[in-house]
Amino acid sequence: MSNVISVENIGKKYLISHQGREPYTALRDVLADGARAFYRRLFSPGTSQADAQAEEFWALKDVSFEVKQGDRIGIIGRNGAGKSTLLKILSRITEPTEGRVRIRGRVASLLEVGTGFHPELTGRENIFLNGAILGMHRVEIARKFDEIVAFAEIEKFLDTPVKRYSSGMYVRLAFAVAAHLEPEILIVDEVLAVGDAQFQKKCLGKMEEVGKEGRTVLFVSHNMGAIHTLTQNCAFLGKGKLLFFGETLEAVGKYLSESVGSENEKKYNLDFYRREYVEKAYEDNVKVRYTDIWVEKDGERISELVMGDRLDIFFELEVYSQIHGANLSFSILNAEAQFVSVIFSWDNDYYIDLPPGKHVIKLEIEDFVLTPGQYLIISGINQTAVTTPWDAIFHYPLFEVVNCGKIVHWLHRPWGVVHCDRVQWSKE
Repeated sequence: MSNVISVENIGKKYLISHQGREPYTALRDVLADGARAFYRRLFSPGTSQADAQAEEFWALKDVSFEVKQGDRIGIIGRNGAGKSTLLKILSRITEPTEGRVRIRGRVASLLEVGTGFHPELTGRENIFLNGAILGMHRVEIARKFDEIVAFAEIEKFLDTPVKRYSSGMYVRLAFAVAAHLEPEILIVDEVLAVGDAQFQKKCLGKMEEVGKEGRTVLFVSHNMGAIHTLTQNCAFLGKGKLLFFGETLEAVGKYLSESVGSENEKKYNLDFYRREYVEKAYEDNVKVRYTDIWVEKDGERISELVMGDRLDIFFELEVYSQIHGANLSFSILNAEAQFVSVIFSWDNDYYIDLPPGKHVIKLEIEDFVLTPGQYLIISGINQTAVTTPWDAIFHYPLFEVVNCGKIVHWLHRPWGVVHCDRVQWSKE
């Protein structure tokens, strides 16, 4: 198949300004600055004080890759890696400072809530407006109109100005328009995380369907399960550079390996794995927050376990107001973001009652032999099973399991996830 996107050595530079002194300025400072400015204009006409205090920042540098028609490409990396900047360049929202991008086909992008919408127009009017922006004829939009409305599930509010929509309704309509108006290339950022779980599943199914129809999908997400399910190849970015471009399984493995870091690094970056919608839901009414999660062996923090070791996990919580009868959930996932086990404290008749202050909850798991590899966790604390959790950490790379002799033959074979340790062979 022919290339629909060719990215050749692109770079994007921004100038970051730094304030040189405190906001308060005395008369003597004004006079001194004026004299310095006059001197600069006289002897260095090409410079200014703003230039002297500006720092160059390369959001992207020397990034090159090619995407073929019908490819489903994931774009992964930590916050600040350059993912959103890359998507803005591919969507022609901003121009690269250097390098060149070639795109063949009509592009639809969903980079943030309300992209391409006019807040004063109704949902109905914005469907036609968005379609026109994508280059669709009115007849084409009308043909897809009922399908878009049904997918977005906003029939009741179709003639309401979108400025009155919630963020979830915004995303429902924006994604429905972008996915159904048949662009050759669909670009979707992490914005889908704003929607509920059922809608996210619906969107992922639609993107998979779009890819199978021969259209190209570029998908940015921190959800490695979604990346693994939806995409064939991945671009792994780090500090503005392309660290890897290739098969999704290998790209996700490299991303998770880089995310592990030192214990201090992991604690500092716990916010990186906190779901944004949880923050938004409770930013005005915070009851409890995870401040640290770690594994211990013989009283010491570790990030590496030997096959068959008991798993002792500690959750440090900062409680801001009294909680009664809460549930702490804990899920283990493998490197492909497939669930290995899900544990609820309620299932073991353990209900969490904590006063304000810092507390540590310990979870011990025995007779649980994982095969070698990197493992992620998802953990949340909530009052009921049907509401948004007070706090939740997603796809946090907590520990790695190493072999150390339990698997000895044909080490290249698939190992599965759980090792059957207590087995006995005999002839009947």
